[in-house]
Amino acid sequence: MENETVLSGKNAAIIAYITIIGCIIAIFMNMEPKNEFARFHIRQSFGLWISFYAIGFLVGFANSWAATIGFYLFFIILIIYSLSGAITGKRQKAPLVGDHFQKWFTFIV
Repeated sequence: MENETVLSGKNAAIIAYITIIGCIIAIFMNMEPKNEFARFHIRQSFGLWISFYAIGFLVGFANSWAATIGFYLFFIILIIYSLSGAITGKRQKAPLVGDHFQKWFTFIV
């Protein structure tokens, strides 16, 4: 990927990882002009945040502090790993699920 593409999309890519609201803001930031680097990270963060809320809902029923702590640690690590890719200008997919997010969220342009 070209260095100019990474630099122009870096802000939107980083903002996308700051809560689900940041992800929505990044989608609007990337409307015009469209940036492939930002689009990649917006898809990753959107998938992570949707998964966070969906799995968090299910973990809430477990009523176990160990499951809750493990859940939060897992997602914090995934977010930090992916965010570090956005900061350094790399297309780092989230482990285990990153490929799926790129396929499932093709509507994010």
